[in-house]
Amino acid sequence: MTARFIDTHCHFDFPPFTGDESASLQKAAQAGVEKIILPAVEANDFERVTALAEQYDALYMALGLHPIVIERHSDACLGRLEDQLAAPADKLVAIGEIGLDLYRQDPQFERQETLLDAQLALAKRYDLPVILHSRRTHDKLAMHLKRHDLPRTGVVHGFAGSLVQAERFIQLGYKIGVGGTITYPRASKTRNVMAQLPLEALLLETDAPDMPLNGFQGQPNRPEQVARVFATLCELRPEPAEVIAGTIWRNTVALFKFAG
Repeated sequence: MTARFIDTHCHFDFPPFTGDESASLQKAAQAGVEKIILPAVEANDFERVTALAEQYDALYMALGLHPIVIERHSDACLGRLEDQLAAPADKLVAIGEIGLDLYRQDPQFERQETLLDAQLALAKRYDLPVILHSRRTHDKLAMHLKRHDLPRTGVVHGFAGSLVQAERFIQLGYKIGVGGTITYPRASKTRNVMAQLPLEALLLETDAPDMPLNGFQGQPNRPEQVARVFATLCELRPEPAEVIAGTIWRNTVALFKFAG
């Protein structure tokens, strides 16, 4: 079968794609990747991300302020985000990458929560879904999402939590991002979760150039690898491959309101 894919999370504005965009998009297209969502990390990325999405048909953008670089975000950055959201852009499909992170030293967690709440409020105001980062914070993030009750919801990207945590996000209306973690046999918890969740709750992603797949450690990840993530998911799930591909395509189109 020839599957069609949407990579819902690829930092295409980072090396090794910089300066090699056309060739990289061609490789992705050869693997069946028709659309790629490029999430911003900080306000200084907005212009670059927007320019790429405007230049290449396959690229779409999400704009947001990532918790991992909390020290780079100011009130002015939040203002810049709102200015961008207020100016209509056809290729803007989400607010992201936003969320919570307790992995790093000195996470400034209260500031992270304040920033997340502000961005969730913007998502509600501008009727956009969110692309969520969550590391060691699933339960806390779920509380924020429940409180804000977004009409368009979003996706918890790169999910590696428990089945109960995933089910809670799904009950709140959120999708779960399936990435390269499932290609590692040792990641048995995540593999089991992805095997058991409702297919209607899943999206595909790479997080390229981060999160290299098993067998590709030490190499930059790439959007065409979403085809390998899909192949692994098909090994884990009971449904036929064409059902998995079609359902995930429809899930993604519905969430981000893509044409087709």
